[in-house]
Amino acid sequence: MKTTNFIIKPIEKNIFVELLNWSEEQLAEVNARRLIADSKPGYPCRVSLKEAEVGERILLIAFKHHDVQSPYQASGPIFIRENAETAELEINEIPEILLERLLSVRAYNSKNLMICAETVQGAKLGNVIRGQLLNNEVTYLQIHNANPGCFNCNVYRA
Repeated sequence: MKTTNFIIKPIEKNIFVELLNWSEEQLAEVNARRLIADSKPGYPCRVSLKEAEVGERILLIAFKHHDVQSPYQASGPIFIRENAETAELEINEIPEILLERLLSVRAYNSKNLMICAETVQGAKLGNVIRGQLLNNEVTYLQIHNANPGCFNCNVYRA
């Protein structure tokens, strides 16, 4: 059977550097909030792809995670840890924030149209990613938390 290697990509921290320094009033103007993590897990950071520690400052903001010319254009709430560094994952590495959650894996073609989607428990995510990437029409995947629907990260062929 053909194997497909993949790479998971976080959202780049540089997109948020300015926002992280904004006052509460400035954040409110863009419907963002600064919070303190009060549980772990519960605040998965989309930059570091790690859970925020209890007591850690985080930013809650709406983010256009599928900024494409397509009916599937989408945005939603995400958490960013104040001191996060952009994750640099190895090929086929699955970050901790995905391992224990029920996930939705959504496959898109070169026209940014969803052509496949399935839910999976995080422990089996690697198999689902490889299976979806075996379809030559798939250009990239997006992983969301299945219950709240929040975006986590993108996946590409390595």
